[in-house]
Amino acid sequence: DAGSSVEEMEFNWDEYLEDTGATAAPHGSFKHVDTSLQNGFAPGMKLEVAVKSDQNTYWVATIITTCGQLLLLRYDGYGEDRKADFWCDILTADLHPIGWCEQNKKILKVPEGIKDKIPDQEEFLQRVLRGAYSAPANLLEGLHRGKNPLDLIAPGSRLELQNIRDSLEAWIVSVVENVGGRLKLRYEGLEDSDKFDQWLFYLDPFLHQVGWAAQHGYSLQPPSAIRSLRSETDWQEILKKVKEEEEESSVPTDLFKDKPVIGVHSFSEGMKLEAVDPVAPFVISPATVLKVFNDKYFMIEMDDLRPERASSQRYVCHINSAGIFPVQWSLKNGLHLSPPPGYPGQDFDWADYLKQCGAEAAPQSCFPSLTSDHGFKENMKLEAVNPADPEEVCIATVTKLKDSYLWLQLEGSKNPIPECIVSVESMNIFPVGWCETNGYQLRPPRKAIVNKQKKIAVVQPEKQILSSRTVHDGLKNQELNSSDSVVINGKYCCPKIYFNHRCFSGPYLNKGRIAELPQSVGPGNCVLVLKEVLTLLINAAYKPSRVLRELQLDEEAAWHGHGETLKAKYKGKSYRATVEVVRTADRVADFCRKTCIKLECCPNLFGPQMVLDKCSENCSVLTKTKYTHYYGKRKNKRIGRPPGGHSNLEVAMKKPNKRRKRRKHFFVHKKKRSSTSVDNTPAGSPQGSGAEEEDDQDESELSHSLAQDRDKRKRKLRTFSFSDDENKPPSPKDIKMEVAEKLQLDSNPLEWSVADVVRFLKSTDCAPLARIFLDQEIDGQALLLLTLPTVQECMDLKLGPAIKLCHHIERVKLAFYQQFAN
Repeated sequence: DAGSSVEEMEFNWDEYLEDTGATAAPHGSFKHVDTSLQNGFAPGMKLEVAVKSDQNTYWVATIITTCGQLLLLRYDGYGEDRKADFWCDILTADLHPIGWCEQNKKILKVPEGIKDKIPDQEEFLQRVLRGAYSAPANLLEGLHRGKNPLDLIAPGSRLELQNIRDSLEAWIVSVVENVGGRLKLRYEGLEDSDKFDQWLFYLDPFLHQVGWAAQHGYSLQPPSAIRSLRSETDWQEILKKVKEEEEESSVPTDLFKDKPVIGVHSFSEGMKLEAVDPVAPFVISPATVLKVFNDKYFMIEMDDLRPERASSQRYVCHINSAGIFPVQWSLKNGLHLSPPPGYPGQDFDWADYLKQCGAEAAPQSCFPSLTSDHGFKENMKLEAVNPADPEEVCIATVTKLKDSYLWLQLEGSKNPIPECIVSVESMNIFPVGWCETNGYQLRPPRKAIVNKQKKIAVVQPEKQILSSRTVHDGLKNQELNSSDSVVINGKYCCPKIYFNHRCFSGPYLNKGRIAELPQSVGPGNCVLVLKEVLTLLINAAYKPSRVLRELQLDEEAAWHGHGETLKAKYKGKSYRATVEVVRTADRVADFCRKTCIKLECCPNLFGPQMVLDKCSENCSVLTKTKYTHYYGKRKNKRIGRPPGGHSNLEVAMKKPNKRRKRRKHFFVHKKKRSSTSVDNTPAGSPQGSGAEEEDDQDESELSHSLAQDRDKRKRKLRTFSFSDDENKPPSPKDIKMEVAEKLQLDSNPLEWSVADVVRFLKSTDCAPLARIFLDQEIDGQALLLLTLPTVQECMDLKLGPAIKLCHHIERVKLAFYQQFAN
């Protein structure tokens, strides 16, 4: 429905992790994803590169590190000296494989900086190039230059796929879609039908380049499931056509160099074991080795004792196949083994079963040793393919771990499914943010949408200005109509809460927005009704974050109620805080009154009593005297709420909350800062619209990273400066310049040293990232070469921080072109 589609669009991993209190599985645990991001170059490779000072000469350089299409190089001869390291872009730099100069009659000449260290050039080159590994020529020249090898698997490319259901025969598949290395494959000859499409990661052991079957002695035959769809002649014609177009649709050979190597197995026919069916990986069941093809492949069949079974679940395995275990593995790990269909009784016993079948158990030596050193932990979040619908990638939670296997609970799948059992080396699991990075739709959690729809209090229609008589008649009718209301006498059932918009709204709440609120909320569950009321009030404020801070729970809260998290959005930033909400109906009136006083408005602005013609507090008359007098006094005297008039107010001075320990995250996200900012502001800080600027100054005293509003103001007003005085007010000239987001540079960024780059970053809101630039020795030239993909891949940043960082890099680039390019 429309509501859920809005939820899908708004799903944000950072918010979700914060809401659930979970952590993301570490990126390093997904080795197949790491492999897919490699660009083919590796530290230690050597190449020939043009010398900067003399473009007609070249010298041998070694790759120190790689960053997307950028290489950090060091001329051979500098040894361990890093001062002359330099970055270059594969697409634009004059780079060549070893031996290119000799073939093309170009000059190899020692750079000036190390001339003294190399008296004999020939002898030196022979020594450093002996046994050296040259950078691949195809990645430095031609169509593949600078490309991620993965991008070469384009739609229309052809591969060979082994039939893992009933034999080892292979058939041609064409790539329909490539999502970060996850390929949607269609059998050749079924161009018009997607019924038999499959999704596989490009490193899958059963996926090969065209020509693999002939090379390894396997026949090219369409799988039995599709063979009947065309005549034998048609299949032969298709095969002939594929061979003619082989060059156009082929995929580079070196793309598969990182595929797992299949080892030799020692299984025999008839052996029993425990297995997970890859098509429905929800339970562990007994299985049998049905057939051994050769020393690498064997077929497993899931045991089924029913005499009337129509078909069997069988699939081809190799020594490293996931989901095969020795007999008794489930018992040893405290897991349930699901008896085969048709087995008498539920108490399965392996010893009886083996005797009954006259079979032997596959020995432990047949199975590879399982590792528990993988980085996954319970409750971690990741993204995983839905085995029941491989088109779907869902949010997954690790619910259990045993050796190198995970039990995953998928959220948001179209049809709910049980927990899935997957190997930690599965190529169907991905790190948090993988879908977003690759432009694929991640299924959002259904739970959040359902809760949003179900856990909502009854909201009455928009109020109109009614006469006293009309209101009285309406209330009378409601009381008589029992079907229109919940049992209000229940202990946890909140009565209707009215918004009395004629009452004084105080310095925080916008009177116009209050008038637009529903006439009332409820009746219903206390927590839900009051949470809805507070949310409406927060959104009716001039500055929602300020109201949220007023309502936040502090250590000395007198309520023993129910803590609820409320959110506020202000100037594009999100804030959240825990607010105390009472649970029982007998305390609702007192709660509403105290909350009104916190917000410095009339105690009757909202509550179970409807104000008809005249407020009992006479607030319309006393607005200037009573409220401004008491609340205004507090701005100067840091005392509690005003005395007199309201007997239930706290008068004692409130102590500031203890500051929470900041989470040791490498990059502190906005949301995490804002939540801390909201929760930790001293309760006695100045209040009221007249003190907004003062508020911001108070917040800034807490900490640089916690000051949301000041942060934003600074980002808008900051000009490029190497000054450490963060709080110096900008001059009008600076403000004028920065409104247009322009950057005025004092020096050419091409000449910046690593220290200059670090200094620049520290003057922005990406200061926590400066350490990476220092460690990676990124100078001005390298900075100007950075792009979003390289920043994400090589600095291991999430999308949000990477985009913010690239925004500042783009500003430097723009300033460079405007000031220095000519």
